[in-house]
Amino acid sequence: MTAIDELFQLGTSTWLDDLSRDRITTGNLDEIKAQKSVVGVTTNPAIFAKAMSVGDAYSEQLASLRETSSAADAAVYAMSVKDVKDACDLFADVYAATNGRDGRVSIEVDPRYAADEEKTVAQAAELWKLVGRDNVMIKIPATDESLPAITASLAAGISVNVTLIFSVDRYRQVIAAYKEGIRRAAAAGKDVASIHSVASFFVSRMDTEVDKRLELIGSDEALALRGRAGIANARLAYQVFSDEFADMADLPAGANKQRPLWASTGVKNPDYPATMYVTELAGPDTVNTMPEATIDAVLQQGGLHGDTLTGTAGEAQQVFDQLNEVGIDIADVVRVLEREGVDKFVDAWRELLNSMEANLR
Repeated sequence: MTAIDELFQLGTSTWLDDLSRDRITTGNLDEIKAQKSVVGVTTNPAIFAKAMSVGDAYSEQLASLRETSSAADAAVYAMSVKDVKDACDLFADVYAATNGRDGRVSIEVDPRYAADEEKTVAQAAELWKLVGRDNVMIKIPATDESLPAITASLAAGISVNVTLIFSVDRYRQVIAAYKEGIRRAAAAGKDVASIHSVASFFVSRMDTEVDKRLELIGSDEALALRGRAGIANARLAYQVFSDEFADMADLPAGANKQRPLWASTGVKNPDYPATMYVTELAGPDTVNTMPEATIDAVLQQGGLHGDTLTGTAGEAQQVFDQLNEVGIDIADVVRVLEREGVDKFVDAWRELLNSMEANLR
């Protein structure tokens, strides 16, 4: 049994945070699935921007799109949708075997719509239809404006991956949006058992921002707290999850729990253990989406030591109390991360569109 298998037994599903045409056509994705126990895939605008900027795997489809005078954004989604369709087909057996919990492949709405509820709802429905696979998940950011879009999409029967969550307060809003969406879906006669959702909580980015501020403070007490905020934040979120879904009586019969998904789990600081955002966030009803390098590190190093989520909220709160004492304004950290999270995806998307426009000429 591999460490990824052990992680699954603890309750954490491993998804690959990457996708490209090359991974699909060379059999690499199938190999990773078979040999590394990966049971799902996540994508984002930056991932597709990177995939489409290297090699010639997209050349044939690009030539066809050029002949039909496709616009850049339509071309990008045409290529992205094909990759997601093929990945969904590859993981269809996992989807069936897990009753829809795993075997999921995520595709994100245009990040430029993060502040536009109406456009987000419309595009989520369009992508759901274009991919046309039951195991696709539509990624919608957890911005103020997109929270109602999350509810509306779930109410329409669409499985949603809620992304860019950085705080427990925001996470509570996401859970509320999920529950309301499921109630509306049931009222509309939808099969709520077929609707799944994950809430993607970003981990390493929290440490990157907090560590930078701790180093500016420079005291021994501050420096001793480096690398602790991200895990503590996720553990506090897990306690909220446990409390909110301990009793499913407030949801329609057959409804699923909205599982926490740990995202941004590749370490940004090379001084930190490569597996810290995996071994310290293992536990029931969770997903960890990892870059392949992190998956490989877990397979090589192991280091799992049981459920590291259940019952950890008290210790996690102590970390946040200590951060406050040394002068870290967590609310400001979250504001910066939420703004940067959307901006980074928008920048990657615009870069990809500019490149696509040039290639379509």
